[in-house]
Amino acid sequence: MNDRSFKKEIAMAPNEQRESATKRGKAAAKRRSKILDAAMMCFLESGYHQTGVRDIAKRAGISLGNLYNHFPGKHDVLAEIAALERAELEPFLKLLAGAAPATEILDTFIARYGKYLAAPENIILTIEISSEAIRKPDIGEMFLVNRSVLVAALASVIQRGVSEGAFRATLDPSETSQLIIELIEGSAYRSVLGGVAMRKILSGVRDFVFAAVRD
Repeated sequence: MNDRSFKKEIAMAPNEQRESATKRGKAAAKRRSKILDAAMMCFLESGYHQTGVRDIAKRAGISLGNLYNHFPGKHDVLAEIAALERAELEPFLKLLAGAAPATEILDTFIARYGKYLAAPENIILTIEISSEAIRKPDIGEMFLVNRSVLVAALASVIQRGVSEGAFRATLDPSETSQLIIELIEGSAYRSVLGGVAMRKILSGVRDFVFAAVRD
């Protein structure tokens, strides 16, 4: 190897190292995602408390040691799922931040959020995670933060509706938003547990909400 080619190889080394680090990072992120997917499937099928880390590792097709490289334990997996819930709320937060009339945004939110919640896997995971959140304050805090962000976004819509003259001036935007979200969530439970189509329930939910917020 002559001096010129040697210098060229040395100059390329940092780039190759960065590419290698990037590949390793992508591979690690892919394994982490695979573990989370496996954990959610296990929680859906067997419940949180009946699922062990070995079950998750087996479902993910990795060794137990590999799983521990990413998550110290099952609790940490659940904490990561709580963090991922925020990402799933982004489409709803974007909707609520839109410039359309408040009545239109609220109507669309009820329909879309209800449809999202009524997916059986979402209901089961919500029940599993909620029960654990009661026992583990840090898990509960994560989900409360997610809820508070959604409530605040909806409250802004309610407040704007009041300003536009579309909603009653006496409404408490935050409390009203909390109640609307709880009504949609409860309706989603009924849809899944009772085998009632959510589209049928949502019609009544919409009528109830608008009767409550309008003059």
